[in-house]
Formats: sequence, C-alpha cells, structure tokens
Amino acid sequence: MKQDIIDMATQVYGKCEWHESALLHLEALVKLAAAKEREACAELCELQAKQWSDAGCFDVRDFKLCAAAIRARGQA
Repeated sequence: MKQDIIDMATQVYGKCEWHESALLHLEALVKLAAAKEREACAELCELQAKQWSDAGCFDVRDFKLCAAAIRARGQA
C-alpha cells in the first residue's frame, strides 16, 4: 500500500522524496477517503434496496448483501 500512496502523491505533487512521517499522514488520509467512499457506495446499495422494496419489485437481499460486502472491505 505504501508504494500505491507514493504513486498517487507523485501524480499530485510531482516526484519528490517522501519522509516517513509525511507518508504516515498521507496513508491516514487515503484510508479516511477510502472509508468515506465505501460508506457512500454501501448507502447507495441500501437506498436502492429501499426504493425497490417500496415499489414491490423483487427480493432486495442482494442489495443488502452488497452493502455489507462493501463495508466489510474496510475490515480487511
């Protein structure tokens, strides 16, 4: 993951030497951003489940399972 963070930071800031403390801060930022995006995706799945359930369309368990799977990625 560290190299991925360095690669992303290089895309934003250009090539430079990253000190360990700066990398720790960047890693924390990346983790927060990823968690926020996962939660937004999971909430979309739940919203879709509610809309389709309210409309009586079909079984919405798959949407709920998808939301749970998205959230579980943050636990790995």
